[in-house]
Amino acid sequence: MRNTISRPKSANRIKEAVILMAGEGSRLRAAGETSPKPLIDVCGRPLFSYTIDWLEKAGIKIVHVVTGYESDKVLAGLKPLLPAGMQLHPIHNRDWRKQNGISLLAASGQVTPPFLLTMGDHLFDPAIVDLLMERAHLPDVNLVVDRKLDSIFDLDDAMKVQTRSNRVVTIGKELVKYDAIDTGLFLCPDAIFEYLIAANRDGDCSLAEGVRLMASDGKVRAIDLGDAWWQDVDSAETLEHARKLIATKRAL
Repeated sequence: MRNTISRPKSANRIKEAVILMAGEGSRLRAAGETSPKPLIDVCGRPLFSYTIDWLEKAGIKIVHVVTGYESDKVLAGLKPLLPAGMQLHPIHNRDWRKQNGISLLAASGQVTPPFLLTMGDHLFDPAIVDLLMERAHLPDVNLVVDRKLDSIFDLDDAMKVQTRSNRVVTIGKELVKYDAIDTGLFLCPDAIFEYLIAANRDGDCSLAEGVRLMASDGKVRAIDLGDAWWQDVDSAETLEHARKLIATKRAL
């Protein structure tokens, strides 16, 4: 029997999640991995199965997955991982070679806001989701951030965030002044799509660009994950680190 986590009443209406997984995973493929990123083995389980665990505990009923590269192969691997009572809704992004803002825009009109948003290659401490739902304030975008900068694996490649109190001031990988890292976990209102459209230049935009525009209007809230853990998996080095992290958590 799975352990259950009580959720705050404010989270009861969040029933849908969007997971972005359209990319090729070129760095992992260059390292010899042949499985799509969401299906890569992490300590005997597909990476995506960990995501499904915490989404189920969070009460999510519909999971919208935005696929692109090898979409059929990805979906065939994902479907058996869903528990009874959870619906998988695939959304194909034909422009998957473009940035991840285009992948999220593909979900516009298909997801009911507010919704959870995350990436198909991230691992999270399940406690983070409850923290996000408990502290989120709508109609802002709510972003979980990590202020433990000394503990970030591959800090150079991380998405940096500058905050002021509980507000995101700006976001970007090239920031020189920052005090937190974007964990890739959001609670989003419908307005995120309007800002992505505004950020679109020549048919392309990143999620960070849309969030940056919202932050400039004071509409992005930072939620500190505290002592909880997370890890993205987009290179051979981060995959190995994630495997060690999961193995350590299991041993506790």
